[in-house]
Amino acid sequence: MRLKQRPEDFSVKESYRFDEVPGGHFRVYLMDKQKLSTFEAVDRLREAFGLKPGAISFCGLKDKQGRTEQLIAVERADVEMQEPNLRLKYLGRTDKPLSAANITSNRFAVTARALEQAALGPLNVAAAEVNRLGVVNYFDSQRFGSLKHGQGFIAKDLIRGDFEAALRNYFAKPSELDRTEDAKVKQFWRDNWGRWDARVPFEGTKKYHRLLRSLRERPTDYLRAFLQIDADYRAMLLFTYQSYLWNEGVRRYLQLLLPREHLFPLRYQAGTLLFHREASPEVLRTLREARFPLLAPESTFHDPKVEEAVHWVLGREKISLKDLVIPEAKRLLYFRHEERPVLVFPHKLVLGRPQADELNRGAIKVNVAFTLPPGAYATLVVKRLFHFSWREDTADEIRASQRPRLTEALQAQAPSPRSPRAAPERRGPSTGRFSERAPAGRSRALERSPAPPEAPAPARAEPPEPTPGFRERQRLKKENKVRARAEMAAKPAKTHRKK
Repeated sequence: MRLKQRPEDFSVKESYRFDEVPGGHFRVYLMDKQKLSTFEAVDRLREAFGLKPGAISFCGLKDKQGRTEQLIAVERADVEMQEPNLRLKYLGRTDKPLSAANITSNRFAVTARALEQAALGPLNVAAAEVNRLGVVNYFDSQRFGSLKHGQGFIAKDLIRGDFEAALRNYFAKPSELDRTEDAKVKQFWRDNWGRWDARVPFEGTKKYHRLLRSLRERPTDYLRAFLQIDADYRAMLLFTYQSYLWNEGVRRYLQLLLPREHLFPLRYQAGTLLFHREASPEVLRTLREARFPLLAPESTFHDPKVEEAVHWVLGREKISLKDLVIPEAKRLLYFRHEERPVLVFPHKLVLGRPQADELNRGAIKVNVAFTLPPGAYATLVVKRLFHFSWREDTADEIRASQRPRLTEALQAQAPSPRSPRAAPERRGPSTGRFSERAPAGRSRALERSPAPPEAPAPARAEPPEPTPGFRERQRLKKENKVRARAEMAAKPAKTHRKK
């Protein structure tokens, strides 16, 4: 099963509300984006219109890999953006920034591809289980991008008081999976750590301007520099670790409530999640009402099993509740207690009619639609529905999806040694775009958008000059006409001088 082969395969629309105030200082826009995270979209708007940090507020974070609509509010500025992957629609004004309280629900439409006919039976069973039992309200892999990119939990560096390590992990640890200029900036600072006056040859360094200015003023005050990071992003770094503690605690909580045979595992970015496929009426009633805390120093517990699960996960992490504090910056870096429902029940869950999958030969696709409350992850609902065929991509598979298959490309392009005019060999179905032998869930960006090869190609004979394209031919034709007119205009003048 494959998700997000196209941006439109995963779409989300916010249901929202805000108090419209005609003279309010905040302009509210509906932001339609794709192939951008919420932070990336906000950074682009800030840079395009010269806005200060914190000038743009939003209700929640939306998936990068998909087509999403969400509200943003811009303080004391009119903005306009109509790009292919980022568009704004003005809605009105309000007198305060937006927050999660402005979302009422999110409606998702997801296309699951590369399915076999045999998957339809288990899918219908899983849909009935989801309607009856709900889905465990975990935080999904999107929350743990810092693990995916090798930065670890930056919040743990902060808890230990190692602010230099936190700063290194934030902006001097390039990811092998990142093909953007940001990775080059991070590579530069990893190689030039401490040389804060070094000139960075990349435009992407503008993102770290305030942080670098702080380091140039106070070279070893790493906490001061860290606090130059945008407040929303700093909060997310702490929330990422809180989310991990929540996931691990709830996993343990389910083990305390349910027998092993009623649970099944699914891998995700930060480890393994447990889901239930059965529960007695008493346990199900407990789970429906249960809330598990996002941990903070002031967290308290009323359910003995919740408390046992919390102590279990804290013991594994070798910390206690009182350690969840950064004394050097209590007002700017802190963990906030919050109760989160253990289960979420998708509303208006609809499975579409199976259809032929136009992107994967011989396979079928199914459209799934449902509504979730704010903060719940649609990808988890989809994984629960398709748990029999879901598998998380490994780091090697993600890397492979970002590089071309150099050997195959050279073999396809190189002429046969026996016949210089031989056509390149056609690839069979096992190596083509819709390989049947590829593992389920593997990204196919490899065949869609190959990246430049990392190693130089073997030496070959110089290829012939390429044939000019349409635009090049038009340009040459225009230049020839201009040259001909100039020559014609010069001929009478030369004749007159001879006479």
